[in-house]
Amino acid sequence: MCPPEYYDVDYVINPWMEGNVHKSIRERAVEQWEKLYNIITQYATVELIKPQPGLPDMVFTANAGLVLGDKVVLSRFYHPERQPEEPFFKAWFEANGFTVYQLPKDLPFEGAGDALLDREGRWLWAGYGFRSELDSHPFLAKWLDIEVLSLRLIDSRFYHLDTCFCPLTGGYLLYYPGAFDSYSNRLIEMRVPPEKRIPIDEPDAVNFACNAVNINDVIILNKASATLEQRLREKGFQVIQTPLTEFLKAGGAAKCLTLRLTEPILETVHANEPIISRVVEMHGHLLDTGLMSQALDIIVSEGGSFKVLNFNLGVERQSPSSAQVRISAPSQEVMEDIISQLIDLGAVSLPQEEKDALLEVVDMDGVAPDDFYVTTIYPTEVRVKGKWIRVANQRMDAAIVVDDSQEEITASCKILRDLRVGDKVVVGVEGIRTVISPQSREERHKIQEFSFMSGGVSSERRVELLVEQIAWEMRHIRDRGGKVVVVAGPVVIHTGGADHLARLIREGYVQCLLGGNAIAVHDIEQAIMGTSLGVDMMKGVPVKGGHRHHLKVINMIRRAGGIANAVKQGILTKGIMYECVKNNVPFCLAGSIRDDGPLPDTIMDLIKAQEEYARLLKGTDLILMLSTMLHSIGVGNMTPAGVKMVCVDINPAVVTKLADRGSLESIGIVTDVGLFLSLLVQQLDKLAQGYQLTAR
Repeated sequence: MCPPEYYDVDYVINPWMEGNVHKSIRERAVEQWEKLYNIITQYATVELIKPQPGLPDMVFTANAGLVLGDKVVLSRFYHPERQPEEPFFKAWFEANGFTVYQLPKDLPFEGAGDALLDREGRWLWAGYGFRSELDSHPFLAKWLDIEVLSLRLIDSRFYHLDTCFCPLTGGYLLYYPGAFDSYSNRLIEMRVPPEKRIPIDEPDAVNFACNAVNINDVIILNKASATLEQRLREKGFQVIQTPLTEFLKAGGAAKCLTLRLTEPILETVHANEPIISRVVEMHGHLLDTGLMSQALDIIVSEGGSFKVLNFNLGVERQSPSSAQVRISAPSQEVMEDIISQLIDLGAVSLPQEEKDALLEVVDMDGVAPDDFYVTTIYPTEVRVKGKWIRVANQRMDAAIVVDDSQEEITASCKILRDLRVGDKVVVGVEGIRTVISPQSREERHKIQEFSFMSGGVSSERRVELLVEQIAWEMRHIRDRGGKVVVVAGPVVIHTGGADHLARLIREGYVQCLLGGNAIAVHDIEQAIMGTSLGVDMMKGVPVKGGHRHHLKVINMIRRAGGIANAVKQGILTKGIMYECVKNNVPFCLAGSIRDDGPLPDTIMDLIKAQEEYARLLKGTDLILMLSTMLHSIGVGNMTPAGVKMVCVDINPAVVTKLADRGSLESIGIVTDVGLFLSLLVQQLDKLAQGYQLTAR
């Protein structure tokens, strides 16, 4: 322990210090420290280190280092304010016969504040996330020859492991689950049986109940609720509470004020290699587009650690940059989560580290191996037998099936239901890369003031400007014989957009229509009855008995034998579906449980409807999604990157969902779909007039 001769809150390096600078009362701090010291000396021998002026936090000796036997791993403090403590602790350990190990200067590790030995000596719990780096853990395992279990801290109030985690005699564990990520909590539950775990609630946690000194069956701490004290007593522990409120102002309590010098050693326990490491490369305009920071954020947020090994900054604005980053993760599971997201950013393995994709054979129809790679919308390649193979039928949320039985190896996306016994499916993240041009990859992750392909969502942009660019795109697609697909919901009819959409089909701007039973029913109701859901579309008022109209038209179409037959028989003479039939524009109506009728053309088998959607989407250049959330999301999942998408809906949540695909080629417009279609037709008319004038 270190007497608090110079203790004060002189700076802010954790949340507890905020608002407490120079607010600690020295006399009270000394009184509380001496009381703790006197209690501990009843159960153990206490060695003292001389305090030093200008080092107010030296009193927290738990951060001096990590001791096991006659070895100590000296701390490398994260904050400059505490780094001057290191030589004083080093001198004390050397003077007392310890073998001192020192980590590299740029590798933070804060001793027994972030590394706590199991009280039975079976392993070392090591924290990371705020003050200590994950890459320090392999050094601990090697130097101390002990298994290290890495726990990630996620609540900044509990910046050190010992603020929220306390191994106890007998294999018990006192801890606050809310301070850890889900992976760490699973690891704790795997190693400590339920009857030995003592999880606490937040009120006890913020009183630093876990920051306790445990000597045999005695637990010394700042404060514990009556409920927690009773639970500990039931486990056979004697609880001693001693106020340490002055030290809480600096973010410490009983455990922080002590460093145990006699830790149990088991001769049968040896080091492991818990940390998984991997080096990836990134290329492009990494700084100004934010790609580099996004990649590093992914690594940290998913529970990993990183070190930038090499960064070559482009010397001019147009010059690309490149970086090599070593990633560390506490397990293969965490590493795969990180790498799968970095693949989407274009990260690749070093050439010398490239490996073939791992393949597992499907053993049950419609079921993939547990660790199968889930595809995205971006063009993907897999490495098989040393060669990179482009994956066909690219779409998101599918598995990759490799056929290497022939001389020409192939790979393709398959949705789960299409997998068959014997298929070879790519698992893990080895041998996988996305193939995105540097420009496309960068544009996806930067915000532009305005561009058709800005990948943004906003209701504040001038809709007219967006419509102008969409109209220009549709005109060029039509003129070159391309393909525009419209995904539409019944709101198109309700908002007065039916005539406009019908005209787009008639004039060749639409090559395919996708929707549900409702879009067709309400379009036909309007065409035959002049109403939509019983509302007069000209006057905007309900028609007496109009609620029956949609069922009447369904019955008429069913009697005719389908929409095409109704057109041939003169029953249906106008509208969206009429124009589809007359202009040979294919359509697919996917049914749902709420459908009335349904129309004979509606596919009520969901699987068949999905397959027909996918078939009709092939070769598409542009998709207009008009106020139909579920159909739009479904189409978005089926569509690979490179296809331009426009989602129009009055509900911002719908367009945001589509924009979340991350595709540069998508844009969301929050507006009335009827207004949008009206403006679109007007703009196409202007373009047509411009072409005529140019021709003259």
